[in-house]
Order: sequence, then structure tokens, then C-alpha cells
Amino acid sequence: MKVLIFLALLGFQGAAAVTHSMKYFYTASSQVPNFPEFVAVGMVDEVQMYYCNSKTRRAEIKQDWMNKVTADDPQYWETQSSVCLSTQHVFKVSTETLKQCFNQTGGVHIYQEMYGCEWDDETGEVTGYYQYSYDGEDFISFDLKTETFIAPTSQALITKNKWDRNKGYMAQQKNYLTQICPDWLKKYVNYGKSSLLRTVSLLQKTPSSPVSCHATGFYPDRASMFWRKDGEEIHEDVDHGEILPNHDGTFQMRVDLDISSVKPEDWSRYDCVFHLSGAENIIITKLDKAELRTNWGKKSKQILSTKTIHSAVTCLTDHRNKHCCCKFKTLPSAV
Repeated sequence: MKVLIFLALLGFQGAAAVTHSMKYFYTASSQVPNFPEFVAVGMVDEVQMYYCNSKTRRAEIKQDWMNKVTADDPQYWETQSSVCLSTQHVFKVSTETLKQCFNQTGGVHIYQEMYGCEWDDETGEVTGYYQYSYDGEDFISFDLKTETFIAPTSQALITKNKWDRNKGYMAQQKNYLTQICPDWLKKYVNYGKSSLLRTVSLLQKTPSSPVSCHATGFYPDRASMFWRKDGEEIHEDVDHGEILPNHDGTFQMRVDLDISSVKPEDWSRYDCVFHLSGAENIIITKLDKAELRTNWGKKSKQILSTKTIHSAVTCLTDHRNKHCCCKFKTLPSAV
């Protein structure tokens, strides 16, 4: 979520906005013992909902609510399994050719891609990126704002130039980031609404302000939240807010803790407990400065990239300048 949105909640008079995310992680490896040659993981709002690897060779459902997708697309999981197999082949070839680009032979090597998008459900703002890495180092990435590829290494320069010149390919990338990805993200959020929208965060306006334990996106409007010290509920220096409605039919609430008399070394003794009526699990959030969202110490959040088309990197080594000359073909991506 954006920091300014969190600050607004501290003096809340209206509904809360939420930034949702969809991310995919692809990993191809060579000569890694007891690990699949290819692994694909999909996540929505940091919850894993999709998994596939080179051993199972099928897309697996990781959340019950993902079964709802077949109502809109009966062939969805068959399609995703096919995409997984196709991508596995592409990444295997890419790993081998990247080894040529870097003048390598054997040994352990890892080729990865991260892609995804974020959508602000209040402003409608969408962001997205593609990021590729090889052996733990950035290889090439896509900048949606400038609609260009960024090559942090000399081996990726020729790849960057080729992809930058291909306007059709660039248009496909942009279309996925700005249209296809957020459209599917909205569907997934709707499918998993009862669990995905539930978030608990710690908010603080200034270093001397109370810390607000804020829960949002839960349904129905029957929930309890309180602060504990050493595992025991406390009432002193605690201010309970009302349960309030969000614009999407869910609810939010907050409980403030006055920390003016709490020593820094005692912070770890405090935590916030949220329990939704009817839910099996409770959410416990430790009082931790690293988790505070404020306007005086912004907590960063990584935004990953997304893509519609996978680029099969068929690399040819230029022995004169040791750059990687890459050609690509297009493949459908997981959605």
C-alpha cells in the first residue's frame, strides 16, 4: 500500500484503498542437486495460488478459491499446464545459451524471471515490470514508463537493442502490463475476496504518535482486535476504534497503543492480535519498528514485473566483444 494512504487512515473518516499485486517467479537451474530443473510460482497479494515444476509437469492449485476461475474459463488449468511445459523448455534453452554468453561450461547456474503487476483499487493506477537475472545478478529488465529495456551488464546490451527496436514486441509487453495483468488480478482478488483482502498493518503518524494496529478488507463486520504485552491482553494506554465500512463491502478497524512510556528494548514484548469471527486462524503482528508504515520513515516495497510473452533467449556469443546476441520467439504466459 502507498504510504500516504496509510497516513490518511490514522485520522480515518472514509474508506481505505488497497494496492493489490500479482507476481510470477520462474527459476531454471542446471546441476542443482535434488531441485527441479524448472519451478514456477504465482502469487496474488503475497498469497501463493499457483505452482508448477518440471517433475510434476502440471499447474497446481494452491488456494481453494482458485477453483472459481474455471467458471470463466473451463480450460484454464489445462492451458496453464501447457504454458508451464512450454516455458520450461524455453528456460532450459536460455540457461544453456546464457552459459555460452558468459563463456561458461559446467557448474551450477540459475536463470530467473520475476514478473507481475500492481493495481490501486481506489485510483486505478497500474504498475508493472519484467526482471531477469542470471546467477543472482540482474541481466535485463523492462521499464514500463520509458518503454525500454535496461541492460545492467554488457552481455545484455545486444539483447536490449534488439528488443527495443521491435515495436510489436514492445507493444505486447505494454498491453500485458497495463491491460491483461490487471484484468486477471481483479478477477483473482474477487475470487479470493474473503481471504486476500484481509490485511493487518502498523501505522504511525509521527515518532511520538500512538501506533495504530489497523486491519482492513475483512468480512463480515464481526471481528476482535487488541494489544498484548507478554502474551496478556492490555487495556491501559489502548484506544479502540469502531468497525467501519470500506467502499468494496468489506470492513476495517484499528486499535491504538500509546508507546510514549514503552522503552525501545521492550517493543518486542508487545503484539497486536486480530481475529475474524468464524475464522480458524488469528493474525498476530509484533510491535516492530521495521514494520511501521509512516511518513517520516517510508517502508519500501518491491514491485515486480510482468509479461504476456516469454522471450526464448537464443544467444549467440560474439567472441570479439563478448556480448550476448539474443534472438527471441514469443510464447503465452501464465495469467
